[in-house]
Amino acid sequence: MFAKQIDVQESQATVEELLALVQEGGEIILMRGDTPVARILPVEANPQKERILGMHPGSIWMSDDFNDPLPDEFWFGEDE
Repeated sequence: MFAKQIDVQESQATVEELLALVQEGGEIILMRGDTPVARILPVEANPQKERILGMHPGSIWMSDDFNDPLPDEFWFGEDE
């Protein structure tokens, strides 16, 4: 991967040109004079892995009263 430094005050590069450089596998470092202010990197592809149903049986449970209404103390903040 190559890195290219571009001074934002002197450059007339467009976003399209910067993206083209990044898509080639490069890295862009935006500079303000001698100070680096930002880095533009390509996004690494992270394909979603296929999920397998039933892989961890018993590791998750749901309370028997999951769908029961919450008590008034919950809604009004009253202490018991």
